[in-house]
Amino acid sequence: MTELDPDAAQLAIEHCYTQGWSDGLPLVPATRALVDRFLATVDKAPDEVIGHLPQLDRSLTVETAAINAAMAGCLPSYFPIVLAVWESLCRERTTTGGGWQSTSGPAPLIIVNGPIRKELGFNSAGGVFGPGFRPNMTIARAIGLIVRNGYGIHPHELEQATQGLPGRWQICLGENEEESPWAPLAETHGVTGNAVTTTLLRTCEYVDNRHTNSAEQLLADFADTIGRSGSWIFTHAGAGIIFCPEHAQLLANAGYDRDRIREWLWEHAGRTSAQLAAVGKDAKQGVRAPDGTLPPDEFQRTLASADPKNLLIAVAGARNAGISMVVRFFADWSGTSLAIPDPLTTGAQA
Repeated sequence: MTELDPDAAQLAIEHCYTQGWSDGLPLVPATRALVDRFLATVDKAPDEVIGHLPQLDRSLTVETAAINAAMAGCLPSYFPIVLAVWESLCRERTTTGGGWQSTSGPAPLIIVNGPIRKELGFNSAGGVFGPGFRPNMTIARAIGLIVRNGYGIHPHELEQATQGLPGRWQICLGENEEESPWAPLAETHGVTGNAVTTTLLRTCEYVDNRHTNSAEQLLADFADTIGRSGSWIFTHAGAGIIFCPEHAQLLANAGYDRDRIREWLWEHAGRTSAQLAAVGKDAKQGVRAPDGTLPPDEFQRTLASADPKNLLIAVAGARNAGISMVVRFFADWSGTSLAIPDPLTTGAQA
């Protein structure tokens, strides 16, 4: 049995803090041997460039990602997912621009589909937005460390978040495909099996409605949340819903599929011109309030259309209460999913 030296481990952890690599939590020392085990799981050269920020003229490589995934506490078998998540996020217009440095402090949303959820132990059920499961926590954390150490974007320096989000680096969840009445999210985008879907979020807002059996009353509660004026800073605002199984099944039993839900919410989510003007969000701020040129009772829709790109719909959580989550897109969403490649090596669990 290998004898462990906790004092040496503590010294290594403190060294990581001293170097400024940490997000505030202890890091796993990324030894050469450990990083090589990560690199052995993917068919990519260590020096392949996988990201570039023009405004900083900084690039990052596969090896940079591997080092940060190791420090985040990932297992080597998670690394193909980390790279798939990163590639998926790079499809978002803002992540290759100013998204990581925005005053909104946006958080990546990472949704995992396919058998890999069970194989690696992703949480798809109770407490899915919270802590307690290694792949959910460490894969999301790896993305944060890549941004921090690969691009050098640190709080109070290049990162300009006014307040930021509590879950900036931890919103990674498996879709609860087993209790969803609809096809897996990635499958609706043409990707079957193991896949990731990602975007950047401004915030998350729960909808607790266990009081009705009416699909329309339930949707009205979501419409009110999506349409609230506080979230509007542009003409339209994209959103998503992570339905709990109870809400999803209630809607499906009433004949609502994803498309019909989007149509209903596009039609009903919003505020009147007078309501927007009352909070100072007129056309000068870029919101659709009319500057007095339209009738006060004219309804202004939050969503630009019923297109899936404007309203992501997934299912996760436990079937024990009617509590779902509305998520706010940071900007426009690519509306795509990305396949996760199989690891090149097996048994890479340590």
